[in-house]
Amino acid sequence: MTATARHIDPTEQQVKTLAEAAKASDEPVMMVNLLAFNDAGGRESYLRYAAEVQPHLDRVGATIVCVADAAQVVIGEGAKPWWDTILIVRYPSRAKFLEMVLDPGYQAISVHRTEALETSGLIATNPWPAEI
Repeated sequence: MTATARHIDPTEQQVKTLAEAAKASDEPVMMVNLLAFNDAGGRESYLRYAAEVQPHLDRVGATIVCVADAAQVVIGEGAKPWWDTILIVRYPSRAKFLEMVLDPGYQAISVHRTEALETSGLIATNPWPAEI
């Protein structure tokens, strides 16, 4: 699988759908970030964003669960995934995620994220039952 288009920010409809889901559930959400860095200093720009985003994550009670570079495809097409890095962040709820990304302070630093990425994917997850 390859990324064919540049996806950096959500569409208006995607934000609307997320906001509706936030009203319907206050469960924690894991946000799975698939990050493909641009060749012109993308990783360095993302590291600048990562340093500056931490206070915003702290403010809403979010925690980084995993950050790792893509190494190889074990099942699927190609030798390497289209993304360079996977980042999983746990937020107390979708509402807290939206609170963070809509904050003007966060929006001021998100320019580093935009500069860093060639394309990306962001997936909101629903938790499985605790019994599993």
